[in-house]
Amino acid sequence: MHRPDDVTVVIAALNEAMTIEEIVAACRPMAREVIVVDGHSRDCTDVLAAAAGAKVLKDGGRGKGDALRISIPHVTTPVTVFIDADGSHDPRDIPRLVAPIAAGSADHVTGSRLIGGSSELHGGFDEFFRLAGSSFVTACFNWKFGVRLSDSQNGFRAIRTEVLQCLHLREDSTTIEQEMILETLRRGYRMAEVPAHEYRRRFGDSHIHVWRAAPRYLWSLFRGLAGPAATRATSAPRVADKAPLERPSQGIPT
Repeated sequence: MHRPDDVTVVIAALNEAMTIEEIVAACRPMAREVIVVDGHSRDCTDVLAAAAGAKVLKDGGRGKGDALRISIPHVTTPVTVFIDADGSHDPRDIPRLVAPIAAGSADHVTGSRLIGGSSELHGGFDEFFRLAGSSFVTACFNWKFGVRLSDSQNGFRAIRTEVLQCLHLREDSTTIEQEMILETLRRGYRMAEVPAHEYRRRFGDSHIHVWRAAPRYLWSLFRGLAGPAATRATSAPRVADKAPLERPSQGIPT
Protein backbone atom coordinates (compact mmCIF):
# COMPACT_ATOMS: atom_id res chain seq x y z
CA MET A 1 0.00 0.00 0.00
CA HIS A 2 1.22 3.50 -0.85
CA ARG A 3 1.60 5.68 2.24
CA PRO A 4 2.38 9.32 1.32
CA ASP A 5 4.41 9.79 4.52
CA ASP A 6 6.91 7.22 3.19
CA VAL A 7 7.60 9.14 -0.03
CA THR A 8 9.63 12.15 -1.12
CA VAL A 9 9.10 13.38 -4.68
CA VAL A 10 12.11 14.95 -6.42
CA ILE A 11 11.67 17.17 -9.48
CA ALA A 12 14.60 18.55 -11.50
CA ALA A 13 13.43 21.72 -13.25
CA LEU A 14 14.88 24.20 -15.72
CA ASN A 15 12.69 27.02 -17.02
CA GLU A 16 9.43 25.17 -16.33
CA ALA A 17 7.40 28.08 -14.91
CA MET A 18 4.37 27.15 -17.01
CA THR A 19 3.96 23.73 -15.37
CA ILE A 20 5.90 23.58 -12.09
CA GLU A 21 3.11 24.84 -9.82
CA GLU A 22 0.64 22.32 -11.19
CA ILE A 23 3.13 19.43 -10.91
CA VAL A 24 4.10 20.30 -7.34
CA ALA A 25 0.45 20.69 -6.31
CA ALA A 26 -0.43 17.30 -7.83
CA CYS A 27 2.53 15.59 -6.13
CA ARG A 28 1.98 16.98 -2.65
CA PRO A 29 -0.94 14.67 -1.70
CA MET A 30 1.23 11.73 -2.80
CA ALA A 31 4.26 12.52 -0.65
CA ARG A 32 5.54 13.75 2.67
CA GLU A 33 7.74 16.28 0.88
CA VAL A 34 8.30 17.58 -2.65
CA ILE A 35 11.81 18.74 -3.51
CA VAL A 36 12.41 20.83 -6.61
CA VAL A 37 16.03 21.16 -7.72
CA ASP A 38 16.17 24.24 -9.90
CA GLY A 39 18.76 24.56 -12.65
CA HIS A 40 19.14 28.35 -12.23
CA SER A 41 16.01 29.03 -14.27
CA ARG A 42 15.42 32.44 -15.81
CA ASP A 43 11.63 32.32 -15.52
CA CYS A 44 10.91 32.18 -11.76
CA THR A 45 10.52 28.39 -11.70
CA ASP A 46 12.11 28.35 -8.24
CA VAL A 47 9.80 31.05 -6.84
CA LEU A 48 6.70 29.36 -8.20
CA ALA A 49 7.78 25.95 -6.89
CA ALA A 50 8.31 27.35 -3.40
CA ALA A 51 4.95 29.11 -3.51
CA ALA A 52 3.31 25.78 -4.40
CA GLY A 53 4.81 24.18 -1.29
CA ALA A 54 8.03 22.57 -2.52
CA LYS A 55 11.41 22.66 -0.84
CA VAL A 56 13.68 24.31 -3.42
CA LEU A 57 17.37 23.52 -3.94
CA LYS A 58 19.79 24.78 -6.58
CA ASP A 59 21.84 22.46 -8.74
CA GLY A 60 25.49 22.95 -9.66
CA GLY A 61 24.73 23.98 -13.23
CA ARG A 62 25.93 20.73 -14.79
CA GLY A 63 22.64 19.10 -15.81
CA LYS A 64 19.79 16.88 -14.69
CA GLY A 65 22.04 14.21 -13.20
CA ASP A 66 23.75 16.82 -11.07
CA ALA A 67 20.34 18.04 -9.89
CA LEU A 68 19.13 14.57 -8.91
CA ARG A 69 22.37 13.75 -7.09
CA ILE A 70 22.16 17.00 -5.11
CA SER A 71 18.71 16.01 -3.85
CA ILE A 72 19.74 12.64 -2.41
CA PRO A 73 21.16 13.78 0.97
CA HIS A 74 17.99 15.81 1.57
CA VAL A 75 15.62 12.83 1.35
CA THR A 76 14.59 11.42 4.73
CA THR A 77 11.73 9.12 3.69
CA PRO A 78 12.08 5.40 2.85
CA VAL A 79 11.14 5.89 -0.82
CA THR A 80 12.27 8.49 -3.37
CA VAL A 81 10.17 9.17 -6.46
CA PHE A 82 11.61 11.07 -9.43
CA ILE A 83 9.22 12.82 -11.82
CA ASP A 84 9.77 15.32 -14.64
CA ALA A 85 8.70 18.95 -14.42
CA ASP A 86 7.27 19.33 -17.91
CA GLY A 87 3.92 17.61 -17.40
CA SER A 88 4.86 14.44 -19.29
CA HIS A 89 4.20 12.23 -16.25
CA ASP A 90 0.99 11.87 -14.26
CA PRO A 91 1.54 12.19 -10.48
CA ARG A 92 -1.55 10.02 -9.98
CA ASP A 93 0.65 7.10 -11.11
CA ILE A 94 2.93 7.50 -8.07
CA PRO A 95 1.04 4.93 -5.92
CA ARG A 96 1.43 2.38 -8.73
CA LEU A 97 5.18 3.03 -8.87
CA VAL A 98 5.61 2.71 -5.12
CA ALA A 99 3.43 -0.39 -4.69
CA PRO A 100 6.07 -3.07 -5.54
CA ILE A 101 8.51 -1.46 -3.09
CA ALA A 102 5.88 -1.22 -0.37
CA ALA A 103 5.04 -4.87 -0.97
CA GLY A 104 8.70 -5.87 -0.57
CA SER A 105 9.02 -7.27 -4.10
CA ALA A 106 11.31 -4.63 -5.65
CA ASP A 107 13.98 -2.09 -4.77
CA HIS A 108 13.69 0.13 -7.85
CA VAL A 109 10.61 0.54 -10.05
CA THR A 110 10.46 2.40 -13.36
CA GLY A 111 7.43 3.58 -15.27
CA SER A 112 7.52 1.91 -18.67
CA ARG A 113 6.42 3.93 -21.68
CA LEU A 114 6.61 0.81 -23.83
CA ILE A 115 3.84 -0.76 -21.73
CA GLY A 116 1.93 2.37 -20.75
CA GLY A 117 2.26 4.20 -24.05
CA SER A 118 3.90 7.46 -25.08
CA SER A 119 2.75 10.57 -26.92
CA GLU A 120 6.37 11.64 -27.48
CA LEU A 121 8.22 8.62 -28.88
CA HIS A 122 6.50 8.42 -32.26
CA GLY A 123 6.04 10.48 -35.39
CA GLY A 124 9.38 11.91 -36.50
CA PHE A 125 13.03 11.00 -37.01
CA ASP A 126 14.10 12.40 -33.62
CA GLU A 127 11.43 10.32 -31.93
CA PHE A 128 12.45 7.25 -33.94
CA PHE A 129 16.10 7.55 -32.93
CA ARG A 130 15.17 8.22 -29.30
CA LEU A 131 13.10 5.03 -29.23
CA ALA A 132 15.78 3.02 -31.05
CA GLY A 133 18.50 4.26 -28.71
CA SER A 134 16.42 3.53 -25.63
CA SER A 135 15.63 0.04 -26.90
CA PHE A 136 19.30 -0.65 -27.59
CA VAL A 137 20.34 0.37 -24.08
CA THR A 138 17.52 -1.67 -22.55
CA ALA A 139 18.48 -4.74 -24.60
CA CYS A 140 22.07 -4.42 -23.35
CA PHE A 141 20.85 -4.37 -19.75
CA ASN A 142 18.60 -7.39 -20.33
CA TRP A 143 21.47 -9.32 -21.91
CA LYS A 144 24.05 -8.39 -19.29
CA PHE A 145 21.93 -8.96 -16.19
CA GLY A 146 19.39 -11.55 -17.33
CA VAL A 147 16.36 -9.32 -16.71
CA ARG A 148 13.38 -8.44 -18.90
CA LEU A 149 12.91 -4.66 -18.86
CA SER A 150 11.19 -2.68 -21.61
CA ASP A 151 12.26 0.91 -20.81
CA SER A 152 15.55 2.11 -19.35
CA GLN A 153 15.26 5.85 -20.01
CA ASN A 154 12.04 7.08 -18.43
CA GLY A 155 12.69 9.65 -15.70
CA PHE A 156 9.56 8.60 -13.80
CA ARG A 157 10.61 6.08 -11.16
CA ALA A 158 10.59 5.07 -7.50
CA ILE A 159 13.51 3.66 -5.54
CA ARG A 160 14.25 2.71 -1.97
CA THR A 161 16.20 5.64 -0.54
CA GLU A 162 18.78 3.43 1.18
CA VAL A 163 19.49 1.75 -2.14
CA LEU A 164 19.69 5.11 -3.93
CA GLN A 165 22.26 6.31 -1.39
CA CYS A 166 24.44 3.27 -2.11
CA LEU A 167 24.55 3.57 -5.90
CA HIS A 168 27.28 6.26 -5.90
CA LEU A 169 25.84 7.91 -8.99
CA ARG A 170 28.16 10.21 -10.93
CA GLU A 171 26.46 11.16 -14.21
CA ASP A 172 25.68 14.87 -14.60
CA SER A 173 23.24 14.70 -17.51
CA THR A 174 20.08 12.75 -18.35
CA THR A 175 22.29 9.66 -18.60
CA ILE A 176 21.80 9.36 -14.84
CA GLU A 177 18.55 7.52 -15.53
CA GLN A 178 20.22 4.60 -17.29
CA GLU A 179 23.09 4.74 -14.78
CA MET A 180 20.59 4.37 -11.93
CA ILE A 181 19.23 1.16 -13.45
CA LEU A 182 22.65 -0.19 -14.34
CA GLU A 183 24.00 0.37 -10.83
CA THR A 184 20.87 -1.12 -9.27
CA LEU A 185 21.33 -4.32 -11.27
CA ARG A 186 25.11 -4.40 -10.95
CA ARG A 187 24.82 -4.33 -7.17
CA GLY A 188 22.27 -7.14 -7.07
CA TYR A 189 19.10 -5.20 -6.30
CA ARG A 190 15.75 -5.98 -7.85
CA MET A 191 14.22 -4.00 -10.70
CA ALA A 192 10.56 -3.89 -11.62
CA GLU A 193 8.49 -1.79 -13.97
CA VAL A 194 4.85 -0.75 -14.18
CA PRO A 195 2.87 0.85 -17.02
CA ALA A 196 3.12 4.65 -17.11
CA HIS A 197 1.96 6.83 -19.99
CA GLU A 198 4.26 9.60 -21.18
CA TYR A 199 2.35 12.68 -22.33
CA ARG A 200 3.64 15.28 -24.73
CA ARG A 201 5.51 18.14 -23.08
CA ARG A 202 2.96 20.83 -22.28
CA PHE A 203 5.06 23.91 -23.10
CA GLY A 204 8.40 24.68 -24.73
CA ASP A 205 10.92 22.25 -26.18
CA SER A 206 12.80 19.28 -24.78
CA HIS A 207 16.21 19.97 -23.26
CA ILE A 208 17.53 16.75 -24.88
CA HIS A 209 19.08 17.02 -28.35
CA VAL A 210 19.29 13.47 -29.72
CA TRP A 211 22.35 13.76 -31.95
CA ARG A 212 24.34 15.74 -29.40
CA ALA A 213 23.42 13.41 -26.54
CA ALA A 214 23.94 10.05 -28.30
CA PRO A 215 27.74 9.77 -27.73
CA ARG A 216 27.20 10.57 -24.03
CA TYR A 217 24.65 7.78 -23.68
CA LEU A 218 26.87 5.25 -25.43
CA TRP A 219 29.93 6.15 -23.37
CA SER A 220 27.95 5.94 -20.14
CA LEU A 221 26.52 2.57 -21.20
CA PHE A 222 29.80 0.91 -22.16
CA ARG A 223 31.66 2.33 -19.17
CA GLY A 224 28.99 0.93 -16.88
CA LEU A 225 28.77 -2.47 -18.52
CA ALA A 226 32.55 -2.87 -18.42
CA GLY A 227 32.76 -2.05 -14.72
CA PRO A 228 33.29 -4.79 -12.14
CA ALA A 229 30.35 -6.19 -10.20
CA ALA A 230 29.86 -4.45 -6.86
CA THR A 231 30.13 -6.53 -3.72
CA ARG A 232 27.22 -6.96 -1.36
CA ALA A 233 29.31 -5.50 1.44
CA THR A 234 29.14 -2.05 -0.14
CA SER A 235 25.38 -2.14 -0.67
CA ALA A 236 22.37 -1.52 1.48
CA PRO A 237 20.23 -4.52 2.50
CA ARG A 238 17.77 -5.78 -0.10
CA VAL A 239 14.09 -5.42 0.51
CA ALA A 240 13.86 -9.13 1.25
CA ASP A 241 16.51 -8.80 3.97
CA LYS A 242 14.62 -6.31 6.12
CA ALA A 243 11.19 -4.86 6.74
CA PRO A 244 10.04 -2.75 3.78
CA LEU A 245 9.88 1.01 4.04
CA GLU A 246 12.10 1.43 7.08
CA ARG A 247 13.36 4.99 7.51
CA PRO A 248 16.77 5.58 5.88
CA SER A 249 19.60 5.74 8.38
CA GLN A 250 21.20 8.82 6.85
CA GLY A 251 19.87 12.14 5.61
CA ILE A 252 19.37 15.74 6.52
CA PRO A 253 16.70 16.15 9.20
CA THR A 254 13.66 18.19 8.26
